[in-house]
Amino acid sequence: MIDALLDLSAHLRERLASALESGLLALPCSAAALRSVLGTAEAGDGVVGALVELERQGVPGPAAAAWIRSLEHAIARVRRPELVWTGPEVPGLHARDTRRVYEELLGSAERSVCASTYAFFDGPRAFEVLARRMDEKPDLRVTLLLNIQRKRGDSTASEHLVRRFADRFWTSDWPGARRPGVFYDPRALDPDGPAGVLHAKAVVTDHETVFLTSANLTEAALDRNIELGLLVRDRALAASVSRHFQVLIDRGLLCPLPAS
Repeated sequence: MIDALLDLSAHLRERLASALESGLLALPCSAAALRSVLGTAEAGDGVVGALVELERQGVPGPAAAAWIRSLEHAIARVRRPELVWTGPEVPGLHARDTRRVYEELLGSAERSVCASTYAFFDGPRAFEVLARRMDEKPDLRVTLLLNIQRKRGDSTASEHLVRRFADRFWTSDWPGARRPGVFYDPRALDPDGPAGVLHAKAVVTDHETVFLTSANLTEAALDRNIELGLLVRDRALAASVSRHFQVLIDRGLLCPLPAS
């Protein structure tokens, strides 16, 4: 019952609580009535089932609203973002370490990984933990979003730059037996100057955890620079980030890296 409500975005949980509190939504309710009140199709049968269960237990609308709001407060405490830093260690300042967070997330994923970075150096080391996890977990689905850069003054055709990157990535940079899905932003290869580049640095694992960071997958960013990130365990946020990237892929705005 709780899972369906946890999967709702926070603003939809508040809208639901307000509707129950005001009587705009009465229990029991239909899926159509619920979606009409919330103004979205995000609320599925699971939310209706949760509300039916509350009504079956004799919980009236206003009490259900109070319970949903108390749930929201509990979620906020459990899902409090964690600061993640790279930089000089200073006595009295405590935060998660960027490299350790990367390695923990990639090395413990069970179902899915979506990772985006603008730059990486020493591919075998940068991707070692993820490649090993893919080999350990045959069902792990991995998507990498990488930037392909055109150097200033390079007039090489875009398709040749992509092929060169792909050959190097698959033969030298990727250390695993299984391959991830890899995508790039073709705008970065515009010969007249990039109209945009893939600059996001993020990891989403198992549709549950999001790591947003300024750090690229480079030794300097993971170990020496001053870099800042947030680690958030929030299924709604994870779904939103993953869905955004997937829409870019589905619409051809991010292109698949060819196999070598």
